[in-house]
Parts: sequence; C-alpha cells; structure tokens
Amino acid sequence: MAEAHQAVAFQFTITPDGIDLQLSHQALRQVYLSGLRSWKKRVTRLKNNVITGVYPASPSSWLFVVIAILATMYTRSDPSMGLIAKIQEHLPSFKNVLKKLPYQTAPCRTVVSAVLFSTLLWFSLIFTMRLCLKQLLSYHGWMFEQHGKVSNTTKIWAMVRIFSGRQPLLYSYQGSLPNLPVPAVKDTVKRYLESARPLMSDSEYERMTTLAKEFESSLGNRLQWYLKLKAMWASNYVSDWWEEYVYLRGRGPLMVNSNYYGMDFLYVTPTPIQAARAGNTLHACLLYRRKLNREEIKPVILNVPLCAAQCERIFNTTRIPGEETDSLIHWQDSEYVAVFHRGRYFRLWLYHAGRMLSPREIEQQIQRIMDDPSPPVPGEAKLAALTAGDRIPWAQARKEFFSSGVNKRSLDCIEKAAFFVALDDDEQGMRGDDPAGNLDRYAKSLLHGKCYDRWFDKSFTVVVYKNGKNGLNAEHSWADGPIMAHVWEYVMTTDSFQLGYTEEGHCKGDVASSLPPPTRLTWDIPAECQERIERSLTVAQALADDVDFHVLPIQEFGKGAIKKCKISPDAYIQIALQLAYYRNRGTFSLTYEASMTRLFREGRTETVRSCTSESCAFIRALEGGESKEVCRRLFRTASEKHQQLYRMAMTGGGIDRHLFCLYLVSKYLGEESPFLKEVLSETWRLSTSQTPLQQVELFDFVNHPEYTTCGGGFGPVADDGYGVSYIIVGENMINLHISCKHSCPQTDSHKFGADIKKALEDLLELLSPEKPDPSKAEQNHSKKSKKDL
Repeated sequence: MAEAHQAVAFQFTITPDGIDLQLSHQALRQVYLSGLRSWKKRVTRLKNNVITGVYPASPSSWLFVVIAILATMYTRSDPSMGLIAKIQEHLPSFKNVLKKLPYQTAPCRTVVSAVLFSTLLWFSLIFTMRLCLKQLLSYHGWMFEQHGKVSNTTKIWAMVRIFSGRQPLLYSYQGSLPNLPVPAVKDTVKRYLESARPLMSDSEYERMTTLAKEFESSLGNRLQWYLKLKAMWASNYVSDWWEEYVYLRGRGPLMVNSNYYGMDFLYVTPTPIQAARAGNTLHACLLYRRKLNREEIKPVILNVPLCAAQCERIFNTTRIPGEETDSLIHWQDSEYVAVFHRGRYFRLWLYHAGRMLSPREIEQQIQRIMDDPSPPVPGEAKLAALTAGDRIPWAQARKEFFSSGVNKRSLDCIEKAAFFVALDDDEQGMRGDDPAGNLDRYAKSLLHGKCYDRWFDKSFTVVVYKNGKNGLNAEHSWADGPIMAHVWEYVMTTDSFQLGYTEEGHCKGDVASSLPPPTRLTWDIPAECQERIERSLTVAQALADDVDFHVLPIQEFGKGAIKKCKISPDAYIQIALQLAYYRNRGTFSLTYEASMTRLFREGRTETVRSCTSESCAFIRALEGGESKEVCRRLFRTASEKHQQLYRMAMTGGGIDRHLFCLYLVSKYLGEESPFLKEVLSETWRLSTSQTPLQQVELFDFVNHPEYTTCGGGFGPVADDGYGVSYIIVGENMINLHISCKHSCPQTDSHKFGADIKKALEDLLELLSPEKPDPSKAEQNHSKKSKKDL
C-alpha cells in the first residue's frame, strides 16, 4: 500500500476547519522528472527534424551564407544583383508604432534585407543539393558493372559523396531517396514468361504466352495508367498495398504463417541466471531505442543509403485485430514493458526518477515477478492464445470482452507497452546429449512457444528461458526481417561485450532502494470468453504441432571458400537449394527469394525467382553426368543470371510486386484478368530468405568465434513446401533454418537439410580449383628438361 500512496501527488480532505491539503513531494518529483524526460525527447526530436530537414547542408551553414553575403556587401558589391534592394523596398514599415526602433534606420533595413536574401539563397542551395543527391541516388548502373570495369557514368556518379554531407542522422537521406519506378508492362510480362518457362510444359507455356500477350495488348495498359498515377502521388506505389493486403487483411493465424524468430548465440550463454539475462537484454533494447529516438544509429549504406522508414515502428507498436482487416497502432513513447510469467501479466516500468533503470535494477524487478506466488485468474494463463489463432474470432472477442472496464485497462497496458517480454520456465539451446535435436526444439519454441506465452500482435516479443538463453519473436507487417535483425545484433553484442556480468552471473551496477515493484495486471474473463480462448488455442496448437523444423549449422566451410571460387555466396547457396530440391522431389519448383527495395523511399521487398532456365540446365547436366568443364560453365552462367535477377529486383525491375499492384487495380475497377489471376495463384513451394549480418564490426569472429549468431527463421509458406532461411556468418560458417509440415508426406526438414548440405559440398568440390598431381608435374618437368637439352 505504501507504493500506492506514493503514486498520488496530492490528497485533500474537507474538514470543519476547511480543506486539508496534503502534498507528496516524492510523487511530485517523479511527475516533474518524468515530464522533464518527455520534454528532452521533444527537444531532441525537434532538433533532429531541423538537421534532417536541411540535409545535406547543416544549420550552421546558414550563418556562413549570411556572413558571406554581408562581407560581400561591405566591399560595396551587390551579390544579389538588385534583389536585396527590392526586398528592402517591400519591407513593412511601422513608422507610427516603432518610430524609435533601430529597425527603421536605413543601415538596419539593409542588413535585414541581406539576411532575408541570404536565407532564401540558403534554401535554394539546399533544394539544389537535394535535387542533385536524389538524381545521383536514382542511378543504379554501378550495380550492373563488372568488377574492375568502371564506366565514365559511374565515375561521375561517385560525386554522390560530395553531396552526401557529413555525419548523417538515421533519417537524413529520407527526403532525397528516389521513388520506386513502375516498370513497363511489356518488360514485366517478358520477364514473367522467362521465369515461368522452366516450370511449364510446351503446351502450358504456349497457353500462358497467349494469355500474357492478350493482357499486355488490352487491359494491361489501362491498369498501368492508374498505377503510374498512384506512383506520381504516393511515396511508394507498392508498400501501402503490400502491408494491407498481404499482411493486415490476412485472416489466418499470425503465428507460424507470418511471424518469424531470431535466436541467441549458438554456443554461448553469457549467464545461466534468467533474471540477469533479462536485465541486460531489456536494458540493451532501451539503449537501442534511445539511439533510435536521437537518430544516432548510422544509416545502412550499400554504396548508397537504404531507406530507414521501417525503423520508426520498432518499439511501441501493436497490431490490432479487426473483422475485415487489422490495423497497426504506433505510440510515440512508452516507459514500460508487459511481462508474462507462469500465466500472469505484469507491467514493468523501465524508468524511475526520469532515468533509465540499470541492468541490475531490471534484474531485481524481473526477480520480483518470478518470486510472486500469486496464481493466474481464470482465463488469464492462456489469454494470449487469442493472438495465436484466427483473426476474426480475436477481433470479435476483443470487441465483446475487452472494450471496457478492467479488461480494457489491462489490454491497453499490453498493447501500449514498448515491447512484450516472455519469461519461460523451459530450458533451451544447443545443449545436452542431443544438441542437434535441442537446437530444433529451441527454434520451434521461439516460433510458436506453447501458443499462449507470446503476444503475437506486439511488434516483437523478447523471450528469456530458465537457463539464461534468449531469443525473439517478431510480427511481420510493420517491417521486414533485416530491421529486427539489426536491433537483435546490437542487443546481443551489447549484452555480452559492453554490459557484461559479475563473476556470479548477475548484472553489474547498483540498485535504488525506492523502486516500486512491478504491477500485476488484473482481469475479469467470463466463461464465454474462456471458451473462445480455448477454441483459438486448439487452432493454434494444431498449427504448431504440424510444423517440422530443423536448424542446420554448417561449419566445414563458408563465405571464404565460396569467394575463392569467384562466385557470389548468395547465388551459390540459391543454386545449391535448387539442386537439393531437385534431388529431394525429383522436379523443379517456383522459388521465392526475398530481396529488398530499400534503395527507394519506403521500399520493402521484391521477389527474386531463383529457379531459372540457366539453373535448371546446370542441374540437369550435373545430374546427367556431364563433364566438369561443361558443368562449371553452366554453373557460372546460372550464377550470373541469378545475380542479374537480384540486381533487377533491388533496382525496381522485379516482376511480382508490379503484377500484384496491377491485380489490385483490376479488382478496384471490377475487371477480370485470366493472366493476373493465374499468376497470383501460383504456389511458392520453396520460399527462401537470407538474413544479412549488417553490423560485422560488433562481432569478433577471429578472437571470439564462440560468439556466433545463429540467425533466425520462419514457418513454411506452402502446405507441401519448404521455408529456408540462411545466414552467412563470418568466413567459415553458414546457418540454415528449414521448415515444412508433418502433414505433407513429401516433405521432411531433416532429409531436406541433408540434401542441402550435400548439394553445398558437391558444388564446392565442382568449383574448387583442382590441385596439380605431383607425379604429372614431375613428368612434365622431366619432358621439358629433355626438350631444353
């Protein structure tokens, strides 16, 4: 009760002698400090908006321009060519009101006019620089040039560094990024037919060609007109529709079907104490959020900057269910997290007295939650199953049972939290007598847990296990995997390399004695709602039980050996996946590889159709017993084709997003297109994605190879297909995450994993330079000596 009294800033009592006013100075101080922190954030946000708004110039450059103009005028020359005099003529006069102010004197009016001219000149220079920068960022020819051969156009393009300014903030480039271009219909149709050829018989291909030509010559041009109109108006003609129709309008479960996961270090658990690991992990998340709010995170630059718009919704974001479509809600700030432990929900404040809690303080608060003996109320323990099941029942239950009273207040607390935290009673990781099997169970646990111990609607859930292992589960609609991977790289390395632990395994630092304990959230869940929770849990449990998962760390070789063969590592792995699938299923499959379009403003992803005529020709030759020389030549052709497709996808020349948007326009217009309908109904039986390692400088794979990130994965996209996620770690390791469904007799994640490993090894053997035979070398030397004699 003492904490409850301290939470009230003032109390008053009406007595016969008047009003007795009692002030709590401690509570008022907390209110003051919290408000001070909020105002500091506003000031920082305003300052960053100014800096970003004038980028690539700086606010201080305005003073330089003003001084330069005034200095030029002092030499009795007019740099404005009469404009300053014109401005002076039109300055308002206040002779009757401000007679005595120096503003009315001629020299002062001249100075004011010069400052106004300098400001206009400064804005003009900024506009010109940003226009030049945007034009430079629109050039992508450098991606298609061969290594060592640089064209004159690309040399001129290198001027991008001149216009890029110094020390950019996270969002400095946003206003200069180009818009995603709309490809020509004929180009998209041509590329589609090219991608479909190896997967169709002659008769099927001829029929699809006819449908495509009909679409191109008739309805396609009309749909394209509307799409170009949208591209002129919107920042990105794809992203808003992609977010709504691919993610938010999906009525099936988010769990497994949409959400993805990220894993901890593969071989190292920094501390076995669950509360301590949670303390450092949560504190590292707060450090990242503070850098994000201050825009101190460096923009990701791949010769040119990538769009950072997706970073805005990492924290304080929740997906709200609806009967027809969901919505994403983002709050500017949140000072607490929602914590789940043994069926109970808690609110854990992460700030006290206007400051961030230390890792040791968070550890203490987490331990208080774990020591709380109170049981969950009826319906509370499995409440989160509503977020794991179908969306319509959850939307209906939310409206009926959580729209008022104590349930609404507790649900608001979860949805407005910075993120969600799950404290698991299980132990996970690559451990024990069955490390491979335990690693698979660890991945499945992060993907779906018990189906009621993750809040799948939150932007992300941090999971901390009993033995100190951790991980995360992330919702997909607000951003793509690389955004969350960037956060998790920072959190893992900050936890281990910067924050650290004591010899006993606890977090470092001191603890304030006045910290109020975490608040238990209260619920009043009626029996009818409990029945709906159980129905959602049944749906989610069936989905989770059907997932077959396998995590495959390959330590025998990695990027280093592949690059010695002068092959793109991504092309190498993609062709290996094609070879493995062919050996596994005896046929080729339409293949989805995720590529990003963040070279453009608000860009998200595009599809690389990795199964090509070139890769199929190589695989048939290899499996048909062709010579090494023929197979190598065909492999390099397939690799170059894959790289070309990847570059096209990155630079706005992809196929699938354009066709997707054309299909939506046709639906809006009430038009039917047999071609678009058939294309959009194709099944991706092999869905793949690379998790990029973006902050290599945070890791030290040479001196600390045990601190190896394992990456993350996702569930299968098709009921009879595979989902494959992979991460290239350092020079000597590749981690793969393979998923499929037990219910399909043709799929087996472990068998497919073995096929992938064998394919990777076979390709390396094929492409590696042959070592000279010592006996043949000696014979050649002997022949050469005789010839010389």
